[in-house]
Formats: sequence, C-alpha cells, structure tokens
Amino acid sequence: MRRRPAEYRRPARRRLIDWIWCLLGIFLLAGLMLFVVHHFQQVQSQPSVREKTPVNEQVHHESNLNLTQELLSSSSYARQLSDQMTLAKAYIVISKEHGNLKLAWELSSQIRNCQRLLSQAAIKGEAITKEESDPVITRLAQLLYKAQDSHYDISTTIVTLKSHANALEERAKAAIAQAAEFGHIASESMPKGLHCLGVRLTEEWYGNPEIKRHVEEQRNSPRLVDNNLYHFCVFSDNVLATAVVVNSTVSNADHPQQLVFHIVTDRVNYPAMAAWFVLNDFKGCTVEVRSIDEFSWLNASYSPILKRISDTKTREYDFSSGSTDQGGESKFHNPRHISLLNHLRFYIPQIVPNLEKVVFLDDDVVVQKDLTPLFSVELHGNVIGAVETCLEAYHRYYKYLNFSHPLISSKFDPQSCGWAFGVNVFDLIAWKKNDVTARYHYWEEQNAEQTLWRTGTLPVGLMAFYGLVEPLDRRWHVLGLGFDMEIDDRLIESAAVLHYSGSMKPWLKLAITRYKNRWAGYMNFTHQYVGECLMH
Repeated sequence: MRRRPAEYRRPARRRLIDWIWCLLGIFLLAGLMLFVVHHFQQVQSQPSVREKTPVNEQVHHESNLNLTQELLSSSSYARQLSDQMTLAKAYIVISKEHGNLKLAWELSSQIRNCQRLLSQAAIKGEAITKEESDPVITRLAQLLYKAQDSHYDISTTIVTLKSHANALEERAKAAIAQAAEFGHIASESMPKGLHCLGVRLTEEWYGNPEIKRHVEEQRNSPRLVDNNLYHFCVFSDNVLATAVVVNSTVSNADHPQQLVFHIVTDRVNYPAMAAWFVLNDFKGCTVEVRSIDEFSWLNASYSPILKRISDTKTREYDFSSGSTDQGGESKFHNPRHISLLNHLRFYIPQIVPNLEKVVFLDDDVVVQKDLTPLFSVELHGNVIGAVETCLEAYHRYYKYLNFSHPLISSKFDPQSCGWAFGVNVFDLIAWKKNDVTARYHYWEEQNAEQTLWRTGTLPVGLMAFYGLVEPLDRRWHVLGLGFDMEIDDRLIESAAVLHYSGSMKPWLKLAITRYKNRWAGYMNFTHQYVGECLMH
C-alpha cells in the first residue's frame, strides 16, 4: 500500500512531543528562579545572625556574673536560700533515719521552692527580691528549727549511726556463723536419693547369693597384686561418689582393662558398695571392695587415731568445737574429719602390702584424662607426688600448724609450701624405707591435747611427709570446685582431675551449678536403682 500524502497524515504525535518539551522548559526555568531567590535570602540573613550572637553571649555572661555575685555576697537573699537549702538536705537524711517522713517531705518541698527561685533569677539576670524570698526563707527557718528541736543535731546523729553500724556488724557476724553452720550440716547430711540407693543395693546384696560368690572370687584374683597393672586406692562410705570416681577414671583411660581399684568402706556401707561394683561393668577393669573391719591389725593399741576416737572426752571436744579451714570449708571438728576412713591414707602399705606404686583418689573427684602416665612420673626418691597449693598465701605451713609451739617451730619452716590430698601418687617402697606411718603415729601422739593443730588429715600429712614430697604439674589436680565459683574455664578444661574440695559437694543440692554437670556426666542413669532413687 502507498503512504498517504503529508497533508492527509495525523499531526497528533508531533504535537504531543512539542508539548512535552515545552513543559520541561517551563519546569527548568521555574527551578532556576527558585534557586536564585533562596540564595539571595540566605545571603541577607547571615549578617543578622552574626550581629545577634554577641548580644546573646553578652546577656548570658551578665546573667552568670550576677548570679555568682549574689551567691558570694553575705547579704544577698540568694546566699541565704543556698545556705538554708544545704542544711535542709542534711536534715532530710537525718529525719528519714529517725522515721520522720512528714518532716522530710516538707523540707524537700521547700528545697524545690528555693531551686525554683534561683533558676528564675538566673534566667532573668536579676537579684532575688525580699518579697520573693521572704516566704521561702521563713518557712525553711521554721522547719529547720523544728528539726533541731527534735534533737536532729550532728552529735546525736553520729552516735545513732554508730550504734546502728555496730548492731549491723554484730548481725552480719551472727549471720555468717549461722550460714557456715547450716552449710556444714547440709554438707554432712545424706541426701534422700543416696540413702535410697544404699538401701536398694543392700537389699540386693542379701537377696542375691551370686553377688557374694562373685565378690569372693574377686578376692583371689592375681590382678590385685600384679605390679604391671595400674592400681588406685579409694576410701569412702559414699557409693555414688565412688562409682563416679571409678567410672570417670576408666572412661578416660586408654587401656581400662589394665586398671585395678582397691576400695575400702565401713561395715554399714560394705554390702551396698560391693553390690554396686558387681552389678555394673566398668569396661573390664578390676574392682576390689573391702570393709575396714577386715584389718585386724588396725586397733587402738597400734593406731593413735583409733585410741583418740575411742576417748570420750576427746570425741566430745571434737564434736562441739568449731572452726573454718582454708577454702571456706567449715569443719567444726565433726566426726567425718577424725573418721578412720579419712585416716586410712596413712596405712596404704599395710592395706596393699604387695604393691610398689599406687595412686590415691578422694571420693569427691572426677577424672577427665588418662591417669596412667601419673605412674611414670619420676619422684626422685620421694614418697608422695602432690600438687602444691602455695600460690595462695593461706596454703603455707604456718596456716595449718601452731608455730607458737616449740616442737613445731623447731622442726618445720613456716613458709614451706603446702600441698593437697585428693590426687597423689605413692612410692610404697620409699614409704616403707622412710617409715612414714611411724612418723604419722608420732605426730598424732604429740597432738593428743590438740596443741599442734586443730583437726583434719592435711596438717598431720604435711608433717609426716615433710621433705618427702615431689611437686606435680598443677594440671594433674585442680581444686576448689566445692567452694570457688570463679575458677578459670581454661584451667578446668586442661585438668586431669577436678576436685570438689569444699562443702558444696556435687551430689548435694547446694552444689555449684556451673561445675555439677561435669560430675553428673559420669553417673549411670540407666541403672534401675539410680533411676528410682535419684531421678526425682
């Protein structure tokens, strides 16, 4: 088809484009005019701002100057208001101390009136007049006289506050002693769940003859006297705690079949302890459980501690006295700290006479790493390997022993570094050579009147093993999880053994939550009796 001639075509599209260009031109022109007008107005307004600024500064300066002169002038009303306001603030505190809240409220109200007058004077730059200040000054003077008439003077207030401070100090001391005693009672009591577990295991012992037969067979195992194996000693009356010690040790051992545990408990807990280790498998390790009554050689004629326990007067003294040991563990000279189980650590060569080297573990520890390298630590002829604790000032000898006694001061250095029981390696050959048990007996006999140290096994241990201690790397034994809430996480992670020394044991409700899971992780919750007794 042919295109139409130009005169017959539609002109609409061309007209639309022309209108668009026209509108764009109008908008550009209007924008340019607005920019020019705005710039012109801004240039005109700048000189006026510059002119006003010095005036404002001058007014402000004069206002500050007038107020300062008023406050410094002894005859000005602003000075009177300021002095009365300062005195009124002191009487507000005193009246509140005496329980006069109405007077305190009235004084506060007049202080606000003073502040309002001073603020208005500062804004206006004018002195406060007599008519403005008279009502406030008069009312404040009346209130201050009323406060003085109520004996709210400085000397009375000092005496009152001093008596209050003394009373609060006495109450704080009583509360600390009471909290320590309650904490001690809680730490020494047996939780309901542990009692339940012991009862159920005892029932199992007497109702299942196979358990007794297995225990008798275990007594004759040659592994118990094999010095090529790794032997551990644990002395405890706590079934669950001992189970955690054994379970954590074998769980982290490279070769658990080479571990042998020698457990000694008392007559009451022996059935439960023996039943638990027969009914549970600990990765092929050997566990021997014995009762302390089996050691016929351990009698009052041989052991000073047995003689001391049987002495009624001494027992009454120990049970009634009170003290606090390092780390905040309240001992109060209770039976636990003179119990024979606690002192069995000094008779290890007699308990396992055929062994050459053993590792002693307390029942409040949890093992995190393989302990078999501990048997290879060179003791350099010493008897015991232990972690020293003298990084803290209170772990030196003078904190444990009575150096005012001539026998102590002549034998020991008060600045000698202390160390800890809980994870210790013993060379039993060197022990017998140095006759450490005899040294222990000597010091127990010398302390019959409680004049060398007060209580516990650590002071007599420091004396018996004096000069026979080989320091171990600190990472073998990290203490304080039973009282110190701020132990470095990196130190805990690197530790081979964590020791819950202190009163907040992990099996108690008052245990430190931050550390409790590390111990509870080695409890056998799948066991029927544990589920029934402890999963409440």
